[in-house]
Amino acid sequence: MMYIEETKLSEEVLEELISMSIDWEKENSCHGYRRNQKEDIQGNRIFLAKENDEILGYLFGYEEVQEKHSSVIEEGKKCFEVMEIYVKPEYRDKGVGRKLFEYMEEKVDVDYLTLSTATKNYQAILRFYIEHLGMDFWSARLFKKMK
Repeated sequence: MMYIEETKLSEEVLEELISMSIDWEKENSCHGYRRNQKEDIQGNRIFLAKENDEILGYLFGYEEVQEKHSSVIEEGKKCFEVMEIYVKPEYRDKGVGRKLFEYMEEKVDVDYLTLSTATKNYQAILRFYIEHLGMDFWSARLFKKMK
């Protein structure tokens, strides 16, 4: 039976998250994604989707206070920035990512959730975050490689 938990960063968790990020890097599904180093994960809140002792996916991010007014978020509001959410390929489209995200929503006490993505499959990301998780679209940065 799958369950979600928040966990502290131990050497065992760090090793597993780095291993999954290596797999993610090999997928080549995000522009510029590179495997995590310890420094990328340290200081973040970590949420794991597990079944028995196997980690099926993870979400990590951090809380901060908005320093200045933006087009969406007012100065002084508390935000949780999702840095990464990853589910092993064999567990995708089974609700693991949604359950991770919803669990994190219950556990953080903030005014806003934010995240950025560099995915190459923008249709799937928009469907997941907007249609399934109820987020709103804020902005987009596009590129076109010339020569």
